[in-house]
Amino acid sequence: MNPPLDPAVSPRPSACPGLWRIVAARDGGICRIKLPGGLLLADQADAVAEAAERFAGGVIEATNRGNLQIRGVGAQHAALIEHLLAAGLGPRQAAGDDVRNLMLSPLAGRDPAMLLDTRPLAGQILEMLESTPHLHQLSAKFAVQLDGAEHLAMLEHPHDLWLSPLQLEQQTWLAFGLAGCPGTDQPLGAVPLAAGLALTRAVLERFLHLASSEQSRMRQLLQTCPVEHFVEGLGIELRRDPPVLQWRRAKACTNWLGPLAQAQGTALGVAPPLGRLTPAMLRGAAQVARVCGDGELHLSPWQSLVLSSIATSQLQAAQAQLQALGLVCSSREPLARVTACSGASGCAKALAETKADAVQLAALIAPGAPASVHLSGCPRSCAVAHVAPATLLARSPGRYDLYLRDAQQPGFGALRATDLTLKAAGAMLDLPTEHLDD
Repeated sequence: MNPPLDPAVSPRPSACPGLWRIVAARDGGICRIKLPGGLLLADQADAVAEAAERFAGGVIEATNRGNLQIRGVGAQHAALIEHLLAAGLGPRQAAGDDVRNLMLSPLAGRDPAMLLDTRPLAGQILEMLESTPHLHQLSAKFAVQLDGAEHLAMLEHPHDLWLSPLQLEQQTWLAFGLAGCPGTDQPLGAVPLAAGLALTRAVLERFLHLASSEQSRMRQLLQTCPVEHFVEGLGIELRRDPPVLQWRRAKACTNWLGPLAQAQGTALGVAPPLGRLTPAMLRGAAQVARVCGDGELHLSPWQSLVLSSIATSQLQAAQAQLQALGLVCSSREPLARVTACSGASGCAKALAETKADAVQLAALIAPGAPASVHLSGCPRSCAVAHVAPATLLARSPGRYDLYLRDAQQPGFGALRATDLTLKAAGAMLDLPTEHLDD
């Protein structure tokens, strides 16, 4: 028999939503469903759609960490949680839910470029996180990335710990780094693949041993603890010679929409406009996954869905059905180039209706605009995990400051213009991508 639910029980105070911790927002509660490596089965997608209709306002969001969240949750918290748990969408121990922050490629185990099928190790890491009480002291935001050298991979989101494979003497090793990204940062060392779980445990336990109560993330700890001191105390034999320390991760794919290569077959990437799904969209995508694919949907860090193993004979029909649902199926579509936070209707800190403004902006910018223009309602920029090539920061309803990403400047980058209307911002963004993304 399942234990009774007590939604009031949560492992620690936090403003970060979870399945067990429904956090209040202006438009109602937010319930975040942390998916194992981004995997959502078709039947589970139906359960999420039903939950959004029965217990909330019908708004489902794809997050930039490959998860889902339901917005506008009403008073029936316990019924919502039980409904999601019955679908296998989380652990029955509240403390084990927060720490399930492990990001994989949406084509983990299927990408033709991969050096490593990350799924077995990912399963071991998730089991360790869920079942080890000591690790439940980690922040709900503490995150791990397990990269398999896939072509379809997010390499810009910073993680507290990242692991990425490399080949040395015809053997697979795992390079690792702290508070950064495999796409840009130098590794600190490497271990044989068989030691990947032990390394992950050692890093997490050392963090908890050294971090103060105010240091919830690795970057905060490393401000006071030298990296070398952290690494030396791991108690794991590391390889730190030039072939490891000089290794750099190959660049990844920049297109995650439309047909995507698999080691066998074809996958199909689609995106809900501005990251928001209706229950009908999610149910429809689940049905396409059942009929045309293997019944799996994979949430991606681009706030998109990847339907895996689509039969070649079904590819055109699947894409047509998904487009008819209102999903974005091509990087050439205007909304594929724009992201936005929840905006003033959902967040008390937002100064503008960023979702509605993003729809207007998408119609104004030309095809040469950068792949990611982000509208943020306040300086926190919660909706993106890395700095976008162009950011519009709200200063009042319908008015924005424009920043362009600059590696030499902190935050959003270089301020290019202030107090712009959407029309003026669209005109300024009508530039070749290389001028905005360098």
